Amino acid sequence: MRASITRPPTPDGDDGAEGAPVSDMEPTLQEKINIKLVESGEKEKLKELLRERLIECGWKDEMKALCRAYARQKGRNNVTVDDLIHVITPKGRASVPDSIKAELLQRIQTFLVAAAL
Repeated sequence: MRASITRPPTPDGDDGAEGAPVSDMEPTLQEKINIKLVESGEKEKLKELLRERLIECGWKDEMKALCRAYARQKGRNNVTVDDLIHVITPKGRASVPDSIKAELLQRIQTFLVAAAL
C-alpha cells in the first residue's frame, strides 16, 4: 500500500512489531517499574525526598538565580516559560549532586528488591 503525500497512512491497529496488535503488547520493564512505583505510593515519596534534598543543597536557589539572570538578560517581557525550560533544564539536570542521584538510585533498587521485580 502506498502512502499518500498529503496525508499519513491510516493506522490499522498494528505497530509492525512481529505482527502483534498494539493492545496485546507486554509493557516494558521500565513501564512495569513505573506502575509498581505509582501503585505503591513510592514514586511520590521519592519525589518528595528529591525535593527536600535539592532544597537542602541549594540547587533550587541556584536554578532560581539562573532563571532570574536569564530573564534580566533577555528582558522580562521577552521571556516565556518555555524559553526558561529550554535553557535551564540541561543546566539543572547536570548540576544535581551525585550524592543525591546515588541516594535515589539506592532507594529505587531497595524498592525493586522488596517488590521482587
